[in-house]
Amino acid sequence: MLFPGPAVSLTIMTATHIEKGWRLWLAGARPKTLPAAVVPVAVGTAAAVGVQSVADDGGLIWWRAGAALVVSLALQVATNYVNDYADGQRGTDTDRVGPLRLVGSGLVSASAVKKAALVAFGVAGVAGGALALAVGPELFVVGALSMLAGWAYTGGPRPYGYAGLGELFVFVFFGLVATVGSAYVQLERVTWLAVAVAVPVGLLAVALLVINNLRDIPGDTESGKNTLAVRLGDRSTRNLYRGLLVAVGVGIVVVAVGWRTLGLLGLAGLALALQPMKTVHQGARGQELIAVLGGTGRVQLATGLALAIGLTAGQL
Repeated sequence: MLFPGPAVSLTIMTATHIEKGWRLWLAGARPKTLPAAVVPVAVGTAAAVGVQSVADDGGLIWWRAGAALVVSLALQVATNYVNDYADGQRGTDTDRVGPLRLVGSGLVSASAVKKAALVAFGVAGVAGGALALAVGPELFVVGALSMLAGWAYTGGPRPYGYAGLGELFVFVFFGLVATVGSAYVQLERVTWLAVAVAVPVGLLAVALLVINNLRDIPGDTESGKNTLAVRLGDRSTRNLYRGLLVAVGVGIVVVAVGWRTLGLLGLAGLALALQPMKTVHQGARGQELIAVLGGTGRVQLATGLALAIGLTAGQL
């Protein structure tokens, strides 16, 4: 626990006073993490622009792009609610430095949060089912695996997030699967460009999780939640965060050199990473890292959208 009990209690009381009704559920959905759902769909769809599709016209099928966005957002929200539910049940979120948690704060029952997670999974299932019917049954398999990964992150008897594997699964599902999948529903085939752009997208998503877990090292260590940050320690986790953002830049350059030169526009968004990287390098801790989390989300969104614009403009 980073701060003494009274300070934590004051934080929870303030959140209780401010967050009510739908705002409470919105806070529990963790809006700062939602760029991780938007970016892969935008970049994956942009990677399909101008590529010969099964329709042989190179145009986008917009309803499929919209459905892919619904799937991605719903899976992100569902995973966040499962995390809130499972950590709250285990007592991991009882004393917390970061943003409001529904179960851990005592504001919402665990059963209600679990139901909300299932509803979000259901929304993803309906939108994903429509895509599978239009594209192919392989998407049913991908969707089922994505839902399982979202639940097992912190839910179930042996959550992989507690074993230091969260970053790997985020890279796979919110990087490779979501980005390549967004291009696949347009083209009905996998392209090397889609795979290439999925790498920096996945690294951005991992950076968001890393900074979140860096903030939570004290509490997670005390509660026995062995995230990658806990296993690596404070200093190595800070180095990992900075290294991930540098690797994003390298990935964007590779995409620009190998496929679409205007993909370099993604570097304009990545420039926003300089301040969060500086703050992390200077040793920010606890509540100071909440601002870095928000900044990392902005970096992710700005870089992803700039990359998507570059990929699209390169084919127009």
